[in-house]
Amino acid sequence: MAKLYFNYSTMNAGKSTVLLQAAHNYVERGMVPYLMTAQFDNRAGDGRIASRIGIGQEADTFGVDEDLFDKIETRLKSGPCACIFIDEAQFLSSEQVWQLARAVDDLGVPIMCYGLRVDFQGMLFPGSATLLALADEMREVRTICHCGKKATMVVRQDSDGKAIKEGAQVQIGGNETYISLCRRHWREAVGR
Repeated sequence: MAKLYFNYSTMNAGKSTVLLQAAHNYVERGMVPYLMTAQFDNRAGDGRIASRIGIGQEADTFGVDEDLFDKIETRLKSGPCACIFIDEAQFLSSEQVWQLARAVDDLGVPIMCYGLRVDFQGMLFPGSATLLALADEMREVRTICHCGKKATMVVRQDSDGKAIKEGAQVQIGGNETYISLCRRHWREAVGR
């Protein structure tokens, strides 16, 4: 039975690595996965999912207003597809998550989403909030704070390493911009 999965964490937990490994497992068994990532996040190149440990895979992209049910239905008509993998799922709109749920229910294809749960201000991303509401199964990909506790929050920092407290919810960046912390150290960093 097809399900909608949400694998979530903070930055640098290895979500993309887990996604790429799972997709590889399908390929090893002779099945075809369909990989997608956010169109505007091209840090690894256009249409590419990559991990900090050096592995990567070409992927289709989704735009902010694209109908993902239609996109998935078109993909399924073109040939076999055992599972759909979506990286950077926090960038999905709430409506797109509903489209994914409809694809699972009506097209019978499992969809595995990987993304951040909260932004640098401790707020849920719209896509993540809707995935938390609709996903059939949720899994936390864990990482640790510098103190050794589980990191559940992320700080956006400036070039001097100081926490940024305001700004747009979405700003593409990696280790140079974000650091994962436990809630206590996040509160200390942002003064809450």
